[in-house]
Amino acid sequence: MKRKLKLGVPKGSLENSTVALFGKAGFNISVQSRSYSPACDDDEIEILLIRPQEMAKYITDGVVDCGLAGWDWIEESGLKVKEICELNYSKSSFGPAKWVIAVRNDSKIKKVSDLSGKIISTELMSVLKKWLAGKGVKAKIDFAWGATETKAGTLADAICELTETGESIRRNNLRIIDEVMVSTTRFITSPAAYKDTWKRSKMEDIAMLLNGALKAEGLVGLKMNVSSDCVNPVEKILKKYSNPTTSPLAFGGGMAMEVVLMEVTVRNIIPLLKKAGASDIIEYPLTKVIR
Repeated sequence: MKRKLKLGVPKGSLENSTVALFGKAGFNISVQSRSYSPACDDDEIEILLIRPQEMAKYITDGVVDCGLAGWDWIEESGLKVKEICELNYSKSSFGPAKWVIAVRNDSKIKKVSDLSGKIISTELMSVLKKWLAGKGVKAKIDFAWGATETKAGTLADAICELTETGESIRRNNLRIIDEVMVSTTRFITSPAAYKDTWKRSKMEDIAMLLNGALKAEGLVGLKMNVSSDCVNPVEKILKKYSNPTTSPLAFGGGMAMEVVLMEVTVRNIIPLLKKAGASDIIEYPLTKVIR
């Protein structure tokens, strides 16, 4: 019987970006409506959709061998898990998200110490409680069942909410007074599953490919042919950004050059390369960069 790695994929806000990342890493995941068991084209992987808040619990309980969840919910769970790698992406960007303390724009609360004796609404209760204790602030923490931004100034004096850009905070007439924690997605497993040689190897291979897909974000490959008398000026342009790979052309002399660059850079240097004597310039997308 073929061995299976049971993988937890976060259900909800991280779901689409996680499925897209796995696709770029070479694992095609098909999520069916109302199904919590997506199909994967790797027959060694069995997938279960799990809420990020519960991922650490299902991993430590052995329901799945590994999974992806934000550092915030891992910390909130208080459970012991093994981190395979950090994956720097969130629901709508390739960067971290932040839990912040926010109040209404017209609130008299200006700093964290002003929260003593006040009510704070949040989903991240355990982490917030520890954070406030570290600041010497005693406040009442109420659990929020969603729509947290609407509670500031009405059902609570302040909120502790997750944000990537701060846009939702501003749109709801709120201002940030402090930052509680920065959270990135983590690929985690249980100590027991990590001890299994086959599972550990499979998880580390997946981690390598996921990181490779993240490293490729915003990068493109550029290749070109350069005649012998133009090699130096073309190479001078490329070396400002990256060290090119060069090889002799099979016929007619000259060199073939290839380099990996930020996509935003390419639009500026292609005209310069053309003027410097490069020809047959080809730009191509990258799905993975393994270093």
